[in-house]
Amino acid sequence: MNGKELVLVGDRVLILPDQENDKTDTGLYLPQGIKEREKVQTGKVIKVGPGYPIASPEDVDSEPWKARHTEGKYLPLQAQEGDYCIFLRNAGIEIDYESKKYIVVPHSAILLLLRS
Repeated sequence: MNGKELVLVGDRVLILPDQENDKTDTGLYLPQGIKEREKVQTGKVIKVGPGYPIASPEDVDSEPWKARHTEGKYLPLQAQEGDYCIFLRNAGIEIDYESKKYIVVPHSAILLLLRS
């Protein structure tokens, strides 16, 4: 990764989508753009963000001028690296990173997880 690290923010999940097949199971070729009309897509979870941010009791202090040295706290996500998932296609953003196509989706767009 040439010294760079990919960091996901909040409740985002990085997914490597399955290769789309342009042919049906019976051997018929599908017209171009037909797969884009489907509402769901499948893929493998590559990386997950830290989760949903939650407020700590120190953040609700009655003295707002006090310096706070607390690290952010997060409610962890249900998805884990290596999971296989079904997600809503329209909720994702497609990115190219190191010559591969990935999709970044919010955790709420994941419909189902398959874990071994």
